[in-house]
Amino acid sequence: MIRNRTGLVSACLIAAAPLLAGTALADKSDDTMRVAFTEDIINLDYNFTTKREYIIISELIDETLLAINPSDGSYAPALASDYTQVDPVTLDVTLREGILFHDGTEMTAEDVAYTYNTVASGESQSLSGARIEVWFDRAEVLEPYKVRFHFKQQYPLALQDMAIRVPIRKAGTYGTDGTIDVNAASGGPVGLGPYKVTSFEPGDELVLERFSGYYDGSPKGDPSIGTIVIRSLPDEGTQQAELISGSIDWIYDVPRDVAENLGNMPQVKHLSGPDRRIGFLILDAGGLAEPDGPLTDLNVRRAVAHAIDREEIAAALIGGAAAAIDGACHPSELGCNQQVTTYAYDPEKARQLLAEAGYEDGFEMELWGYRDKPMGEAIVADLNEVGIDATLRQVKLDSLNVARANRQISSYFGTWGGDTAPPIRQHFDPDSDRNLSGDAELAQMVTDAYVSLDADEQADLFAKIHARITDQVYWVPLWSYSVNYLTDPDLDFPTDDDGFPRLYKASWGE
Repeated sequence: MIRNRTGLVSACLIAAAPLLAGTALADKSDDTMRVAFTEDIINLDYNFTTKREYIIISELIDETLLAINPSDGSYAPALASDYTQVDPVTLDVTLREGILFHDGTEMTAEDVAYTYNTVASGESQSLSGARIEVWFDRAEVLEPYKVRFHFKQQYPLALQDMAIRVPIRKAGTYGTDGTIDVNAASGGPVGLGPYKVTSFEPGDELVLERFSGYYDGSPKGDPSIGTIVIRSLPDEGTQQAELISGSIDWIYDVPRDVAENLGNMPQVKHLSGPDRRIGFLILDAGGLAEPDGPLTDLNVRRAVAHAIDREEIAAALIGGAAAAIDGACHPSELGCNQQVTTYAYDPEKARQLLAEAGYEDGFEMELWGYRDKPMGEAIVADLNEVGIDATLRQVKLDSLNVARANRQISSYFGTWGGDTAPPIRQHFDPDSDRNLSGDAELAQMVTDAYVSLDADEQADLFAKIHARITDQVYWVPLWSYSVNYLTDPDLDFPTDDDGFPRLYKASWGE
């Protein structure tokens, strides 16, 4: 049924393509890449936005103190050339010299201190400030190219926040008289990134040009394409039709069936890349929803893990780079321990474990879900196959969150990923309502790992945490996800291990 609908959509797109021929064509002859986003773009200041499209744009026009290596999640120098942890609550950051804002002025420590102190102030209500408020106290200029960060508390993940959340602004950007204009840079900041804003029509079109003064040694490298035009096109069919007609070069997050079908056309290239989003089942091992429920038994939880054909579901329903995972993290994530107990698909083993636990006749199990319903249905079918009378309760995320907080959920199918922090703390912190393990010792290990400044000690703790989660099956690791892109055949677009689309890496083929 899906194939028939996809074929009809594609036929309609092909028929519509000539009607769009009047639109300016996008190809390598004018060194311009034209991109389509489904979301309306109305604010270019990432200090006040969160959506993935805004992150993609920020990567083009902004710079942060550090960068993250997409292959393993490690930190790399960006605006900062070096940093020193003076003591548990003091960090000194040395800046590169000669880095220019898009207006030609040089970045100094004053700009960095101004940015952090401003976004962290209560008046700004900045989303960047909300991210760093747990640890950031104030930034102090020590030298023209040296900034001292004072922490509220010991917090080793400050480096992660510096790498992914706070783009640097010129001193005075948001005002200098004590008041803060939160919209001052919404129409296009004076940034430090590889591209600068040349025109912007909110909700319609953004034009970026390669910045000739971009600094040498950036972890982003030297961008190739001269101009990037980003258009807001909410209708996915229109995006696809314009791609076929040649007026769009790049769209992403395309449904698999559509991407595969259109990828067969000569004027379209289909790419499938990894995504750091992972799927998992959370199980009520601690008996928080059902104090004496079946899932409090380790053998039952292991039976659930053996019952699910993760590889087949990932291949059939996601495809591309999606793959079964064995741990409570994406394999590309920094510190993701793969030396863990694994649970191969083995229905017979699952039935044996259920019998050993006293559930040879199975038991009733309600699996909650809020996205990817076909995958939830496949999981339920596999559980039914081994004798577990599982049913899927598909709800909105808000409903699931409320039910979980009220301890009304014994199991749910969830995902985690995108550009957010690793899932361990969010799911196993002692104060998190996502933590259904009931394991106080594990919770303490998580707390200790996130405050340790000793890299070896922290790595050892995370390895033990990952091993314990999988050994005790506090959640069932399922699979990683995949992202589908459709592009102009002449466009070279590399996909990174973390699944984040970095448009500055694109180039025109020979």
